[in-house]
Parts: sequence; structure tokens; C-alpha cells
Amino acid sequence: MRAEPALPVRPPRLSVRRRFALYIIAAGLWLTGTAWLLFHYFLMRETPFGPNPHPLEFWSRAAHGAFGFASLWLFGTLWAAHVFEGWRSLRRRWTGSLMFGLFSWLVLSGYLLYYLGGEELLTATTILHWSIGLAAPVPFLLHRFAAAGEKRTAA
Repeated sequence: MRAEPALPVRPPRLSVRRRFALYIIAAGLWLTGTAWLLFHYFLMRETPFGPNPHPLEFWSRAAHGAFGFASLWLFGTLWAAHVFEGWRSLRRRWTGSLMFGLFSWLVLSGYLLYYLGGEELLTATTILHWSIGLAAPVPFLLHRFAAAGEKRTAA
């Protein structure tokens, strides 16, 4: 009879470099998305020809897209260094699954924002994308600090 491999005693930890990359990319993504929201919805300029976008709206969206591409790279890195082993450790599965689902939705909806036809569908996708994006730090913090005092047992 073949014995099952022992589960890791603790969840995998990211290296300092990967954690730094995670924080920089996630913060950049959130800040540029928030900046776009502010410029787009609250800082429109009134001109003699009607409302005009704020000059930084385009640049905040462009930066958000760049951080979005970086987040895809980051997700690949996390998958190899953290997600797979984290799942095997049986820890923080609920919050990790929530993070995976939210990230997947944000990637898909971000892609669809460029290619969806129809004003109603585009508007609904836009609102869902930015509302979930704005709330994203909450599930991240839940995952990062969940069960910080959990009891460790040897396998």
C-alpha cells in the first residue's frame, strides 16, 4: 500500500521579492483604477462644447492597463510559487478561492470592456468591474491575515 505524501505543515510563503512585486502591482492596479474612476465620473471639465474628459483620464486608464498586464504575469508567478502548494496545505482555501474568482472576473471583465457591443451590457460590465475592483483589497486582506493565529499541527 502506497502512503500519501504528507501535507505541508504551514502554507507556502512568498519570497520577499515576490511579495514586494505583489504589493507594488496590486497597489498600482488599485490606485490607477481608482484614479480613472475619479477622473471619469467626478472631474469632467465643462467646456463651451459640453463635458470634456479630464486630461489625466486617458493616462490613468493606460497605466491601469499596464498594471493589468503585470498582474497576469504576477498571477502566473503566484500560481507556481503559492497557489498550488497553498491548496495542498488545506489552509485558507476559502479566501484563496475567493481571490482566484475575483481576479478571474476582473481579468475577463477588463478584456470585455474593450470588445463588448451594446451599451447596456457594456455599462453593466463596467459597473461590476470597477465595484469589484474597488472592493478587492478587502478579500486580499482577509486572505493575507486569515487564521494568523491558527494552530499548526504536524502531519
